[in-house]
Formats: sequence, structure tokens, C-alpha cells
Amino acid sequence: MSAAVPPAACAETDLAKMLASLQIDVREGEYVFVSAPHWEALPRELAQASIVEAEGPTCVLRREHADAHGLGYDFVAAWLSLRVHSALQAVGLTAAVAQALARHGIACNVLAGYHHDHLLVPTARREDAIAALLALRGDAAPAPA
Repeated sequence: MSAAVPPAACAETDLAKMLASLQIDVREGEYVFVSAPHWEALPRELAQASIVEAEGPTCVLRREHADAHGLGYDFVAAWLSLRVHSALQAVGLTAAVAQALARHGIACNVLAGYHHDHLLVPTARREDAIAALLALRGDAAPAPA
């Protein structure tokens, strides 16, 4: 029997609280999406994230690992992690983040983990994305009375 997972007691569901407390961690390096018809064609042990699709598995790798294995890609990304423990059933965080980035013309691919959401944005727009996301904290502040 596996060990019990502790309850997500501190996971937040209130969108205003999530946005007001939003912090962003930047994972060093550049990341790329690679895909193949079968797992055997991918260096799975190097994957930072993976998903199984009908067309085959997709992995997110550090760019240098994809290059070393001769894997093709067309999107080079910076990896940003939202340091807010949003509950998996929370509503609105992904939409708020997507809207903020879209207003600035910044592409974004979202990966949801148990504890945090992770955003892959174009490397050249990393600082713009961070600024746009941190601005959401001010947008979440209550209106003055």
C-alpha cells in the first residue's frame, strides 16, 4: 500500500487571494517540446514534463538535451512557475494568466502540477511575461472605498 498523500489544506481556491499573493519562480535554461510516435524515440529520463497524446508522447526537455539527442523542435521557451498553491478545483487562475499574457501578445503553454502551475513562454519574452503576471497582483487588490 502506498503512503497517503497529505490533504491539500493550504491549496487556495479564491482567485483574488491567488492573484494578490502571486510569486513567480524562473527555472534556469531554455526548454523545448519534442514528440515522437513511441517513447523509445525520446530520452524519457531527461523529461521535465510529459504527456501521452493519441499521436504519441510529448516531452518537455532542456534545449541542450534535445540538441544532444538530435530532436527537432520549433518553440524555445523560458519556464516560469507560479508560486501559489492553487487547488486543482480552483476556477479562474489559468484564464487570468492567459488573458494577462495575451494582452501583451505573449504565447504561453500551461502545465498544471499538483502544487503549482508552470508556464512556458517564448524565451525572448520572459521578462515581459514576468512583468505582466506580477501586474495581476495589483489587479487583484480591492477597490478603495
